Amino acid sequence: MDKSLEMQIIFSSLSLKDNLICKSKKINGFFQAIFYVCCLLFIFNKLRIFKHQSDLKRFLDSIGNETAIGFVPTMGALHEGHISLITQSKLETDITICSIFVNPTQFNNLSDLENYPRNLDKDLELLNKYECDLVYIPEINDIYSENETSKVFEFNGLDQYMEGSSRTGHFDGVATIVEKLFRIILPNKAYFGQKDLQQLQIIKFITKNLSIPVKIVSVSTKRESSGLAMSSRNELLKPEEKINAALIYKTLLNVKNLSKTKDINYIYNEIEKTYNRNKLIDLDYFNIVSLETMKPISKIGEEGTNAACIAVYISSIRLIDNIIF
Repeated sequence: MDKSLEMQIIFSSLSLKDNLICKSKKINGFFQAIFYVCCLLFIFNKLRIFKHQSDLKRFLDSIGNETAIGFVPTMGALHEGHISLITQSKLETDITICSIFVNPTQFNNLSDLENYPRNLDKDLELLNKYECDLVYIPEINDIYSENETSKVFEFNGLDQYMEGSSRTGHFDGVATIVEKLFRIILPNKAYFGQKDLQQLQIIKFITKNLSIPVKIVSVSTKRESSGLAMSSRNELLKPEEKINAALIYKTLLNVKNLSKTKDINYIYNEIEKTYNRNKLIDLDYFNIVSLETMKPISKIGEEGTNAACIAVYISSIRLIDNIIF
């Protein structure tokens, strides 16, 4: 390109390919500028797939620091919940990146890891349909060195109960992969669903504690018509099991309603009776916690500061959910 041509590619706050504006100070560079814009439009007209972090970093370096990057980390088996994160990112950033990686270090149950649903072809179709710009699909050796294990993190007590006590080492694995992905992609914003509330609070904490300059955006839980929180694990449920799983959200709505007139002990007793009567669902835990600390509380706080969190087993399939009230 002619050295006399000074161009600035400005990426607006909607979508990169729909809002690309080219400015040129020299009229003699006009056609060169048009050609350059057309090349960029072609580049982002379809989903770009990266399997190696070196290639992804090289590409991201080439698009410049002024491009706002939105990032949606996933383990695949994508559903409408994931798509809602991608849609939110596309509204707020210039370029949206999704990662698909079933992270072994966050599983403390080998059979759970082996049985985790995987359908890459379907995932890529969905990402194309909803116009995600890039997807990073690494192999394990692109993320972890040989025999590498999770880092050990300090979570300021956020991991002490619920998922932390039920799944030893789980959050160290989550934090390890999230930190790695953040340092590879360097996003401006990262999007997480509220369904994994304890994970969300922990990621907010480590991001601040590690001084990683990314804004964590929480997106409301996407639900099926029955109220069941959308989850990749739902694919493993038989039709009758999915019907029974609707009890989870009904439980949470009942808790929210009871909290207006009843004390916590009464609520716990009601939940215990509910699941003792239901022989098809095994209650792993139920806790009413402070939204800030993720620790159980003895008295309902101000509106919006409490969360009821639940985990159950239906057959061998583990499902979690929560409600903030």
